[in-house]
Amino acid sequence: MPNLMVDFIITLDGYGGADGWPGFWGMEGPEYLAWIGQDSAEDYTTLMGATTYRLMSGFAADMPDDAGMAGLTAMRKVVFSSTLKEPLEWDNSTLVATDAVAAVRELKAHGPLRTLGSVSLCRSLLAAGLVDRFRVVIFPVITGVTGNDRIFDAYPDVKLELVDSRLFDGRLQMLDYVPTVLDGPPGSGG
Repeated sequence: MPNLMVDFIITLDGYGGADGWPGFWGMEGPEYLAWIGQDSAEDYTTLMGATTYRLMSGFAADMPDDAGMAGLTAMRKVVFSSTLKEPLEWDNSTLVATDAVAAVRELKAHGPLRTLGSVSLCRSLLAAGLVDRFRVVIFPVITGVTGNDRIFDAYPDVKLELVDSRLFDGRLQMLDYVPTVLDGPPGSGG
């Protein structure tokens, strides 16, 4: 398992969410949900920013009997924020109010890490060269009007080497890459 994996679910047009659409854009299927359960059972620490923490801890509080939320509650979580205050209410959550890039450099020595949402945190970690794997699951919808949380805006240029792919439920495409941050387009001398 890589030391740090950025893990996104996105629409075909690159959004992480959309107003009025259900979770997973209403397209999750049994094969994908089973894979999430298996993948979530692996031992890693989850990294997130304050916005994702607020959203997910709220889901966990509202759905304490949901197996997926219970699994997230049981995981080790590191939350990067200058606005949240200790103690964090969501079980197994640690607050880091200092520089996220420096903290993640140190955390990588202690075991595998993954992100949950947190678009700007992921952008910072990728730009700093800390991301070992970049995985996306593409849902076959375009949310040009209702989409929010554009994933790749303000990202650096990145070359991606495909190391794994998988089709779930005949419609969801998982792509797993090793990223290389570029100084500029290939051949530009940058």
